[in-house]
Amino acid sequence: MKKIAILGTNGIPSKYGGFETLVEYLVIYLSDKYELTVICSSITNPDKLTKYKGCNLEYIPLKANGWQSIFFDIVSIFKSYKDFDKIIILGASGSVIMPFFKRYRSKFIFNFGGLDWQRSKWNLFTRKFLKLSESLGIKYSEHLISDNIGIQEYIQSEYNRDSTLITYGGDQAFKVNPDLSDFEKYQFLRDGYAFSVARIQPDNNIDLLLESFDNNSPFPFVLVGNWASCDYGIKTKEKFKNQPNIILLDAIYEPRELNLLRSNCKVYLHGHSAGGTNPALVEAMNLGLPILAFDCIFNKYTTNFEAEYFSSSVELSQKIESLSDSRIKAIGDKMYLIAKDLYQWENIAKKYSEVIEKIEKE
Repeated sequence: MKKIAILGTNGIPSKYGGFETLVEYLVIYLSDKYELTVICSSITNPDKLTKYKGCNLEYIPLKANGWQSIFFDIVSIFKSYKDFDKIIILGASGSVIMPFFKRYRSKFIFNFGGLDWQRSKWNLFTRKFLKLSESLGIKYSEHLISDNIGIQEYIQSEYNRDSTLITYGGDQAFKVNPDLSDFEKYQFLRDGYAFSVARIQPDNNIDLLLESFDNNSPFPFVLVGNWASCDYGIKTKEKFKNQPNIILLDAIYEPRELNLLRSNCKVYLHGHSAGGTNPALVEAMNLGLPILAFDCIFNKYTTNFEAEYFSSSVELSQKIESLSDSRIKAIGDKMYLIAKDLYQWENIAKKYSEVIEKIEKE
């Protein structure tokens, strides 16, 4: 049985984040085929389980995000490069170290996710570092995975490398019918509302979404996010918290409650712009929600050009006011069919296995 290490995430059980959810489902579907080991952060996983759903868990006393992610990834590579047949690296933070492991290049399967270096929240130095790290990860990995056709095209044009397209699943999302206590807690559930869940950062176009709603909006907008995690979030919440037709909720991690709010909305708004296939978007599609997404090529590829798109608050306001019930239903039906065809975890795990087996044959 091949030994496979998975690096670059906070680890499992997954609590929040697209890569963590990906790892969870790779373990669910592949632990009977491979001996899997997931490198975890002991800071975000204080229980320090040694086994989970058939895989081994090892720990590093660093965070897997923020500035510590660089050292977390570097230590993870040092821990893994000799003892495993293949190493799946998720994210590019620690890839600056990979030239030192070039003789082990054939072991590395690299998925850097979106174009993190383009995010407006980073300063110039950080952007340059992330771009360098991305380039070294691509150069010194045998096989590349892209999670979106736009990323696949970027890798080809920027680095002249081929990559395998493997997106994310979203079928863990589920419909929740509200009960009396839900209506008492969230009174907006009784009527139509727009909904979005996002990390509160500028490249997710938070201001654009919020500026689209006022007294004249046909229904309110409910936005769930980690408002207290940065100055931008704190200032933005203070600016909009008393605005009519806007309801700002702190981050929700409990699955039933999150699915309650999103599965009962009238329309789902998606403002992400920094590249790749966004997990929250494919989860909303699996729920059959009508999607209004920011107009960028990554969102268009994810939704097969079948959603509605906007590039300004004025345009979004106009679309919300003009969308008929029949158009809303038609978009939702299309999103559901696309998701059932493209964004199912069992198929995603199978494609990762095919990459592992392909490399073995080569």
